[in-house]
Amino acid sequence: MADEITVPILPCRSIDEVEEFYVALGFTRTYRQVRPNPSLGLRREDIHLQFCGIPGFVAEDSYGSCIVSVPDTGVLFHAFAEGLRSAYGKLPVSGIPRITRPRKRKNADDLAGFTIVDPGGNWIRVFPSSKDASSKDASQEEPPAGKLATALRNAVVVGDSKGDHRQAAKILDGALARAGDAPDAELVEALLYRAEIALTLSDRERAGELLARARAIPLEAAERERLAEALAGADDLEAILSSG
Repeated sequence: MADEITVPILPCRSIDEVEEFYVALGFTRTYRQVRPNPSLGLRREDIHLQFCGIPGFVAEDSYGSCIVSVPDTGVLFHAFAEGLRSAYGKLPVSGIPRITRPRKRKNADDLAGFTIVDPGGNWIRVFPSSKDASSKDASQEEPPAGKLATALRNAVVVGDSKGDHRQAAKILDGALARAGDAPDAELVEALLYRAEIALTLSDRERAGELLARARAIPLEAAERERLAEALAGADDLEAILSSG
């Protein structure tokens, strides 16, 4: 049977906080009740989410998660990012709520996914739909990665997928210490992700040092084009650091 729809029901402390956050992402309310149990339904095109309010719920302890499959993760990320910048004045990349940038996940067939951690602590994991991923031209695959790029891929799995940012930092710090001959583009990408992790770990001074180091590395035009998403992330990091 076709056209089935599955709607996850995710926990939160306050349906008001959740609604405000998702409205900034472009969702609209489809259902709301306060009694006897707080409940909220939200929708953005074909993405449906529902939430149940639980008094005393702690977002940091949440195990709530779901996968959202979309035709183009980059388009959706930029729409979400625009809404969050408008609502928060900057892109939240640390704490709760937050959003990660689209990065290829070694544990997800190298598909470029991103994650939203909403005010309820729920991880909304966004990936390309399988039909779109399978249609990639094999000739467009990237060449084998160097040691630093491989470490970055491992750090992304640990940090973005599992949320263990301290371990991700440890992986990258070790790789960066041995990256004397790494290509400039790989070095910049690793430094920028490490700076984002530093912010997530509330180490603003370290984040600023890493960001300045990445900015000082000269890149060719083709490298800048390939790293356009990561360099856009650097602008967001600078906005956060300058906001105090």
